[in-house]
Amino acid sequence: MRTIGRVATLLVLAEKEEQAALLARAGAAGYRAVLGRVGSMAADKVVAAVETAVQREGLLDYSYRQMHSLYHAIIEALYGVCRGQLELGQILRTVGLTFAVVLGPREARAADPRDQWLAVALYGTIGAPKKGFEHEVIGLGINHL
Repeated sequence: MRTIGRVATLLVLAEKEEQAALLARAGAAGYRAVLGRVGSMAADKVVAAVETAVQREGLLDYSYRQMHSLYHAIIEALYGVCRGQLELGQILRTVGLTFAVVLGPREARAADPRDQWLAVALYGTIGAPKKGFEHEVIGLGINHL
């Protein structure tokens, strides 16, 4: 657990039974995290699901600076999932994603504890809204607080 992006990516790729141990290791390295799932044909619903999970778990203080950073990290991760086109339902695409939001230093045990970053990882499937017409995708967004 050396960097915030690695923490977010490992958490989102982990099987459910592995997540508790990874969360404990991340916490010991100075990171806080929120995990969740979302499925939608609308990008704004993905953003809303991630924001709601972060709010519910109290990960951020909801200052403009922190919310702005979260929004940009989510959008950056979505660009990875959608391969640069933030279109889902408009072109008959749907996603089923697991997400991880991680707050902490860019590198574990950073010298300056005020140097805080936010990472959003998305992993799951994208495709036509028909079973069997989807494939795996992953996206990662990192932003400074």
